[in-house]
Amino acid sequence: MSKLKLGFVGLGIMGAPMAGHLVAAGHEVFINTRSKIPEELANSSAITCSTPAEVASKADIIITMVPDTPDVEKVLFGENGIASGLSKGKIVVDMSSISPISTKEFAQKINTLGCEYLDAPVSGGQLGAKGATLTIMVGGSAACFSKVKPVFELMGKNITLVGENGAGQITKVANQIIVALNIEAVAEALLFASKAGADPAKVREALMGGFASSKILEVHGERMIKRTFDPGFRIELHQKDLNLALSSAKALGVSLPNTANAQELLNSCTAYGGKAWDHSAMVKALEKMANFEIGQKA
Repeated sequence: MSKLKLGFVGLGIMGAPMAGHLVAAGHEVFINTRSKIPEELANSSAITCSTPAEVASKADIIITMVPDTPDVEKVLFGENGIASGLSKGKIVVDMSSISPISTKEFAQKINTLGCEYLDAPVSGGQLGAKGATLTIMVGGSAACFSKVKPVFELMGKNITLVGENGAGQITKVANQIIVALNIEAVAEALLFASKAGADPAKVREALMGGFASSKILEVHGERMIKRTFDPGFRIELHQKDLNLALSSAKALGVSLPNTANAQELLNSCTAYGGKAWDHSAMVKALEKMANFEIGQKA
């Protein structure tokens, strides 16, 4: 791949390692974030810009990775936002997890400026971001996707063009439903086994060989047993994603009862002061109701 001029706005626990892979690949990378530039990027060849608009003026492909829909809107269209620095032919790629409906609106606004837009949310958490193994779900034109795919390949492994703008975000919402319900299932199973007197670590090991095996059982099941709830992926961010699922479902006339239940468990964790816990800590809400922790002696 020839050297590209890439922009990256949003350098949190996901964005920083993602941008780092672009720098490591030898591209000219222009960066901006609302907080302090992470040390590993500040000491790299990445070029710090004072505003998102400056990033957009210097880069040909501009990536955003920020927490929520209002954050993307501000970064794109607020004062000194990306839109004000764009010129015709540039590409904006939003890799945040946000509203599919707003995504379509943002794409139309960028298109009117003579630029292309991809929504490309990711799954895989901090580990996937650091390991460049993210799953990337993309909405946009096939032609634009083909231009950006080599860049995606520096950050992820499973990269799929799902459909037109908004389809990537729809897929991410579906992903977050599945992840939340799997976390709940693993939490209930390990809590049940532990309270019944079995060794939860041995139960997890046994289940990893059957139909119950999953990435959630592998990674988050271990977190539940070892009590390692540093994020990862924060509960407050999964709450945001499930809010998108439930509000979209309401608009579509679709009932998602188990998604609503998972959201209530996350809400309970937040009430205990756990909004910044890893989402595997959903188990703590179930443990509170059982008055029993996984690994405790029955």
